[in-house]
Amino acid sequence: MAKILLIEDDVELAGTVSKWLKLERHSVDVVGDGNDGLAFALNGSYEILVVDVQLPGMNGFEIVRNYRESGSKVPIIMLTGKSHIDDKESGFEAGADDYLTKPFSVRELVARIKALLRRPRAFDNDYSIGNLTLNSGSRRIMKNGAEINLLPIDHSVLEFLMRHPNEVFSAETLISRVWPTDKFPSTDAVRSSIKRIRSAIDEDGQDSIIETISKVGYRLNRS
Repeated sequence: MAKILLIEDDVELAGTVSKWLKLERHSVDVVGDGNDGLAFALNGSYEILVVDVQLPGMNGFEIVRNYRESGSKVPIIMLTGKSHIDDKESGFEAGADDYLTKPFSVRELVARIKALLRRPRAFDNDYSIGNLTLNSGSRRIMKNGAEINLLPIDHSVLEFLMRHPNEVFSAETLISRVWPTDKFPSTDAVRSSIKRIRSAIDEDGQDSIIETISKVGYRLNRS
């Protein structure tokens, strides 16, 4: 299962693609505006981006260019109604990995996503804080050199916090940035997730590196 961001303003097409991807057991967030799409991409933990070219707010080329400038190497597939070679060149120059021209078979899109997910994870990122290391590509978490296992959602929460150390996030913000948009968890779900993460990563007799800020939210402290 991969976490996928689909940035597409065609509601019908987005719904069809999202449905197919979920049948393949992927988690899918759908955004219809370019500015919002870039914000989701920069603040989420995605394994594939599928980006339309013609979008309100910011076009797909700008999204991909800005996303690559942030340092991310997550694979990107661009969708467009334009078949001219210069448009495809613009997409690849911006940093896209693949390009699909509308109209297309959703089955073909799914096949291309699978192919990109099978690529060697050259875009892996390691995040290390204290005795804890998380690799975003292999999805492995090491504590004092030993691997620990978390539920998928707990892994995503921890990765998000490790990507943003010393920043405070409310439970509502964590829900909007980490949980799939088709899920409607309560803040109790966030508390439960943080509790499970702490149980797995904290050292006995020491304060948790994930601090609860009263009436505000949570912060992962990196000294």
